[in-house]
Amino acid sequence: SPASRCATQRDPKRYSQSSPGQATTATPRAPRRNAYSPKDGGNIAAQDALSRDEAVAAVEAGRKVADEEVDGGADILIAGDLGIGNTTTATALVAALTGTEPVAAVGRGTGIDDAGWARKTAAVRDALYRARRLESDPIALLSTIGGADLAAIAGFCAQAAVRRTPVLLDGLVVTAAALVSERLAPGAKAWWQAGHRSPEPAHTLALTQLGLEPIVDLGMRLGEGTGAAVALPIVRAAVAVLSSMATFEDAGVSGPMES
Repeated sequence: SPASRCATQRDPKRYSQSSPGQATTATPRAPRRNAYSPKDGGNIAAQDALSRDEAVAAVEAGRKVADEEVDGGADILIAGDLGIGNTTTATALVAALTGTEPVAAVGRGTGIDDAGWARKTAAVRDALYRARRLESDPIALLSTIGGADLAAIAGFCAQAAVRRTPVLLDGLVVTAAALVSERLAPGAKAWWQAGHRSPEPAHTLALTQLGLEPIVDLGMRLGEGTGAAVALPIVRAAVAVLSSMATFEDAGVSGPMES
């Protein structure tokens, strides 16, 4: 069974943007670890990952991290995940919220063989049966087939939108949490941009549901915020072009040349 844990922490080097198109490195700060350390999530096919109170606490932990980062001067946020088996829980959430059959949503994760894929699909199928009729209650969905990591990321994404700060989404796990976050805070997706698309079928399902187009599609499947990190320089370059590139009038360029 998947045993994902929430490991919410800060990068010791944070980046802020002091002026349009110019990135500067903020003063390094010590990493903050173990923002929330829950019990093992258990067997997704047979037991709930969290109590309702634990799910709420995890969401609040994620919201607190977003607040601290925005208060610290961050102007764009990236959430990452670190875990083994967490594409199983993420896929179950996406399938539940998109009404997708497990066989169409389950991917190979870290490269499992056919037998592993069949076991994973069966686990997601059983999880969906347990979560039936919970689509309208995101906290219940997180506590039943999610986990503290997904709940914290959902809270992080929702609070970023409340604070009017854009989030660059990473792969399947983060986007699955964002899908739940949109249920927690309808309209929050207006503040999110998909950094990349992973090969996991559930990731495409989640992006489609959110109406987001990824910046890059390079077949990356590592997680840990890497896809969003790859997309970040493209975002910064776009900001620089929009804010700093001269217009025809500024550059003294006339209209089309006459023949």
